[in-house]
Amino acid sequence: MELKRHGLSIGLEHSGEKFFLSLKVSGKLTHEDYQSMMPMLDAALAEIRAPKVNAFIDAVELEGWEARAVWDDFRLALKHGNEFEKVAIYGYKKWQAVIARLSSWFISGEIRFFDDPKSALQWLNQ
Repeated sequence: MELKRHGLSIGLEHSGEKFFLSLKVSGKLTHEDYQSMMPMLDAALAEIRAPKVNAFIDAVELEGWEARAVWDDFRLALKHGNEFEKVAIYGYKKWQAVIARLSSWFISGEIRFFDDPKSALQWLNQ
């Protein structure tokens, strides 16, 4: 029996009203993955009246989402979408670039897809 690794790791730094969120996602994301991440993100952003978030998402190892996790991702975008200024998604699969474009419908900030992490981080820091 082969065990498949999946999940996400989250890093969150803030200075005043500015936040830097880093996510590394791997495997096929589940509802449980979102259940563990959402309270941390909600609590951090609740401390600030009008947070401004720049996010770096490392999706190189992402294989997709379970159906319920897609719904969780949509709810996350609806709840916090206005708080994102820039989102850089790093990956190399064509479908990930398509997801990045679709995500721009739900997030008020700018979203870009990169195949190089250094370029993604440079863009976030401009």
